[in-house]
Amino acid sequence: MRHGKKVNHLGRQTAHRKAMLANMACSLIEHKRINTTVAKAKALKQFVEPMITKSKEDTTHNRRIVFSRLRQKEAVTELFREVATKVGDRPGGYTRIIKLGNRLGDNADMAMIELVDYNEIYNADKKAKKTTRRSRRGGAKAVTPPVETKATNEEE
Repeated sequence: MRHGKKVNHLGRQTAHRKAMLANMACSLIEHKRINTTVAKAKALKQFVEPMITKSKEDTTHNRRIVFSRLRQKEAVTELFREVATKVGDRPGGYTRIIKLGNRLGDNADMAMIELVDYNEIYNADKKAKKTTRRSRRGGAKAVTPPVETKATNEEE
């Protein structure tokens, strides 16, 4: 039974796990996507998303909280400057996990974790969407082509 088990320990001691997640979060912020195992990607998602939420409000207190977990000044600066401006209007769900298959050496499940707003492939078609809606009641354009085809059939 897993009563009260909320953290995947990833087979590591507490200090090692926190340091590993901090390093992976810094790499994710720097490179915008990284490849890792599925278990580590899920743990990293829980680790990094609250910090991205904190970065949306740029205060000294939030910077200190994020720095105490990341421990890299450059990563904190990039998170608060570039990443926070890009995800400013998003209410959550800043990362995406895409499963890649199994690793050749030990057959471990691999995944790619990425920041959602930095993927140009998925975001390219979303920018092309129209924001206005039209009613379909006055569909004069939809009615005219069938009428024209009937008229051409009757003349022959």
